[in-house]
Amino acid sequence: MADQPSGNNDAKQAETNGNTVPASLNVLTQYIKDLSFESPGAPQSLRARDKAPSININVNVNANPLGGTDYDVLLTLTAKAEADNVVLFNVELIYGGVFRIQGFPQEHMLPLLFIECPRLLFPFARQIIADATRNGGFPPLMIDPIDFARMFQQRLAEEEARRKVQVS
Repeated sequence: MADQPSGNNDAKQAETNGNTVPASLNVLTQYIKDLSFESPGAPQSLRARDKAPSININVNVNANPLGGTDYDVLLTLTAKAEADNVVLFNVELIYGGVFRIQGFPQEHMLPLLFIECPRLLFPFARQIIADATRNGGFPPLMIDPIDFARMFQQRLAEEEARRKVQVS
């Protein structure tokens, strides 16, 4: 008895036989664009402390077309640790990925670029930050998972508010 192709495969076959390209998101490469670690008070800043330092973490995502279906997505993570108004460390990472995105409707492109692509990059960037802080003499900074969908929604809301202010 021969296996019958599933309906899903038939739909994919129909897409490839027609003029449409099957939807795909591929990571072509990942890279460190910039990495900086500073511990201005070392070695004094490395001493044991009674309380945990305050750590401020900022996240940003940018995307740029490279031509055709390729896009460069940059995930920027910065962290600053302070205790008693003294900077213990500053770390900044700009981590990039080149993605090939094909076959998706235009209305899906921004969510793909600003939610899915950084979601794929984040675990690698998180590890680089953890390694940098550990190699700097501090416990590894393990950044909590980031809700890129919420960040994207906030960004859209901010842009809409700016447009309303400019129109007024």
